[in-house]
Amino acid sequence: MKIILAQQNYHIGNFELNTQKILQGIKDATAQGADLVVFSELCVCGYPPRDFLEFEDFIQQCYTAIDTIKAHTQNIGVLVGAPCRNPQQEGKDLFNAAWFLYEGEVKQVVHKTLLPTYDVFDEYRYFEPGFAWNVIPFKGKKLAVTICEDIWNLGDNPLYRICPMDQLISQQPDVMINLSASPFDYLSNETRKEIIRANVRKYKLPMLYCNTVGSQTEIVFEGGSLIFDAQGNIVKELPYFEEAIDGIELDELLKPAATAEETGYVPGTALSLDHIDRIHQALIMGIKDYFGKMGFKKAILGSSGGIDSAVTLALAVEALGKENVRAILMPSPYSTEHSVDDAVALSENLDNPYDIIRINDIYASFLNTLEPHFNGLPFNVAEENTQSRIRGNLLMGMANKFGYILLNTSNKSELSTGYGTLYGDMAGGLSVLGDLYKMQVYALARYINRDKEIIPANIIEKAPSAELRPNQKDSDSLPDYAILDQILYQYIERRQGPREIIAQGFDAALVARTLKLVNSNEYKRNQFCPIIRVSSKAFGVGRRVPIVGKYLS
Repeated sequence: MKIILAQQNYHIGNFELNTQKILQGIKDATAQGADLVVFSELCVCGYPPRDFLEFEDFIQQCYTAIDTIKAHTQNIGVLVGAPCRNPQQEGKDLFNAAWFLYEGEVKQVVHKTLLPTYDVFDEYRYFEPGFAWNVIPFKGKKLAVTICEDIWNLGDNPLYRICPMDQLISQQPDVMINLSASPFDYLSNETRKEIIRANVRKYKLPMLYCNTVGSQTEIVFEGGSLIFDAQGNIVKELPYFEEAIDGIELDELLKPAATAEETGYVPGTALSLDHIDRIHQALIMGIKDYFGKMGFKKAILGSSGGIDSAVTLALAVEALGKENVRAILMPSPYSTEHSVDDAVALSENLDNPYDIIRINDIYASFLNTLEPHFNGLPFNVAEENTQSRIRGNLLMGMANKFGYILLNTSNKSELSTGYGTLYGDMAGGLSVLGDLYKMQVYALARYINRDKEIIPANIIEKAPSAELRPNQKDSDSLPDYAILDQILYQYIERRQGPREIIAQGFDAALVARTLKLVNSNEYKRNQFCPIIRVSSKAFGVGRRVPIVGKYLS
């Protein structure tokens, strides 16, 4: 039996596109002589559909798509992911399901048992957990089919009370098949492989794992579908960040093979500057798919001559094409000429259009208007932020006039500590760097320059500054980024409390100050735009904390 994995990029709610992709996958698999083709979790509607699942019309369109697909299964078995109605009155109205289609019919439907409700996942909001487990008989073999999270309940501290494979193994299956929509983060590749290998070793069966690819707003899916033999060896690994279709003869997986090597992978406990190549690929896909799936063509951003806007501009040009990204330089009275020169040099290196709009006169007009109402109080953050908000207004004016989408350039260190201006430099339709700490942004800049200088060296080497007052440096308001980023990583990604972080050797006062900044600035992040997710804990839908909470603030 030849089994093919179809790793595809879907569009949530775009049933016509998704169905055509699936039909093309069936056609391609048939041409390769496949007996069975496997698609990914909820591929019919796209993942995650979220509250679209509450609309009966949305579910009906899923069923219509299944009817269309099954008509093309006369000579090939097909496993596709789609919602399935729950016929029982009790429980949720839907299951997250894998549909087995063959000979023009729905032969069997497998219900997902383990429904993740953490980080970016909220499946128990919509789905009923599966409560019956049966292998799928097909061409003399027994297929143990599971869906994504169903294979993740291993280890010393399992999240769920049941493992679907524990139920299925008694039926003596020949192979495990998993339909997945497993999001990218820069450590996900190693973690995912270890989870699959642990299942293979526990149940002593080969596994074919089909993951989706593409970006859905903030969530990036990297693909990298996998085929493991029964000894835990990777037999095939599909490409990352691109669509692909490939497979294997099942008999090849059932042959005796060499014992797999022990990888001994353990996730790091400190912020790493590794995996920048993966982060780069994820961000490019995130930008491309956000614009492509939304029907947007062109981007605009403020180019300050600083590292964040430089990296954002370089990524946008790579993702969208130089002619489709417009940079606006908006020097104020406190901007240094070398920053303007650096921003110009960057756009000349990238060959993208740019404009210089000096805001001195606008800024003076604002100050003159506000001066009678500021009651003679000294210059402070109000005057600083006014410059940032002027820039935000100019960028949005240009965006509205010419149909651009404004790319935000804030990084995770700034968003964590509230070092940004609401309705100013926090404006935007998409945040490119909002899940990268400052030190990761520098590493990404060096990666972008790996073959030639694209980002001018001076942008990378100079001390970061918002340039909103004379001789301002980020270090005036924030700790050194090399230390700050490590504290933030421990608190945000690893959920370590103050005692645990201090025990790692960080200064107690600095830890208290940093965590207070994080928690007291949740109100700002709550108003922020979508952030392309590249870490295991990004701001946005995956991190939900109260705005008015007292804890550590």
